[in-house]
Amino acid sequence: QVQLVESGGDLVQAGGSLRLSCAASGSIFSLNNMGWYRQAPGKQREFVAIISSGGITSYADSVKGRFTISRDNAKNMAYLQMNSLKAEDTAVYYCNLRQGVKPTSDYWGQGTQVTVSS
Repeated sequence: QVQLVESGGDLVQAGGSLRLSCAASGSIFSLNNMGWYRQAPGKQREFVAIISSGGITSYADSVKGRFTISRDNAKNMAYLQMNSLKAEDTAVYYCNLRQGVKPTSDYWGQGTQVTVSS
C-alpha cells in the first residue's frame, strides 16, 4: 500500500503563485509516475501534470507554461509549482501515484484546496 499526503493549498489572488507538495510513503516501486489532478465544484476530476521517475513530464494544455511539476525521488516527494494563477484554477488538487504493470495500481491523496480570487 501507498499513502499520499498533499499540502500547500491556500487562498491566493489571481496572478499569484502557490507550491503544492505531495509526500508518498509505503510500498513504492522505483519506477512509477506521480501526477497532479484537480476537481472543481460540479466538474469531473481532470489531469493537470505528470512526471515519471526518470523526470519525463507532461502537462494539460490549460496549465502549460504556468505550472511546473517536479519530484525528489530520494524523498518520495512530488511538487507542483503554480504561477500566474487564474480563477479557473480553483479546485481541489489531488496527488496520484501509479506503479506496477499487470496489475497497475493507482493511489490518491486526500486533496488540497486551491482557491484563486479574481
